[in-house]
Amino acid sequence: EVQLVESGGGLVQPGGSLRLSCAASGFTFGTSAMSWVRQAPGKGLDWVGTIDSLGVTRYANSVKGRFTISRDNAKNTLYLQLNSLKTEDTAIYYCEAVSRRGQGTQVTVSS
Repeated sequence: EVQLVESGGGLVQPGGSLRLSCAASGFTFGTSAMSWVRQAPGKGLDWVGTIDSLGVTRYANSVKGRFTISRDNAKNTLYLQLNSLKTEDTAIYYCEAVSRRGQGTQVTVSS
């Protein structure tokens, strides 16, 4: 059974940083592309970025230069480093893989 479990969300001030994690199981993590998506209050899902099996990353323009996706294949874990956070980054952040999505972790950016 595929499981994706996000953690690391919380409340942070504008300009702050957070690191999200996604623990994966039930599929071959090392050969799977992994993505982060987010859903802001009252809005649809937005793609944040993707890392492929070789570690090549792509990002949405709205987060490029501020967010960094990485992976640890030995730990079957995906990461999202969020820096220079803005109020508009407030959302539930989900990891996605093999057509599945985790339960999400809330990130709130507010002073």
